[in-house]
Amino acid sequence: MALSCALPVQPAHALNDADQIRALIGATWDKPGNTVETDPVVVAGDYAVASWTQGAHGGRALLRRGKSGWSVVLCSGDPLKDAGWLAEAGVPGSDAGRIAKDLAAVEGSVSADRRAKFSLFEGVVQGDSSAHHPSQTHHDHPHP
Repeated sequence: MALSCALPVQPAHALNDADQIRALIGATWDKPGNTVETDPVVVAGDYAVASWTQGAHGGRALLRRGKSGWSVVLCSGDPLKDAGWLAEAGVPGSDAGRIAKDLAAVEGSVSADRRAKFSLFEGVVQGDSSAHHPSQTHHDHPHP
């Protein structure tokens, strides 16, 4: 299953950006009895970072809004907290700075145990590759 997925554009009153992103990630990677918890989600311009956990696994996803809705650009862990890294990944500088700042603020209110799971995803998996589910990809990158 590829990570590159788009959620159809919804009427403005239907779902906000964060809800659209949660729906996309859930529709793509939820499994029976093992759903993805996607929260927090930070949006700036046409880019977003969604922090996720699924069971004992976790990470972050960089998403971009296109004509057909949101799509996953890549999955990673801690690099997606860094404004410089986000800018290198193609996020406009002002949006990258805002995402990094807002993500730090909202993740600070998440429990320490859950927040630690966001850092478990090692490496970078491009959204256009024939990638695995994020938690499966995590197994390809052992813990330090």
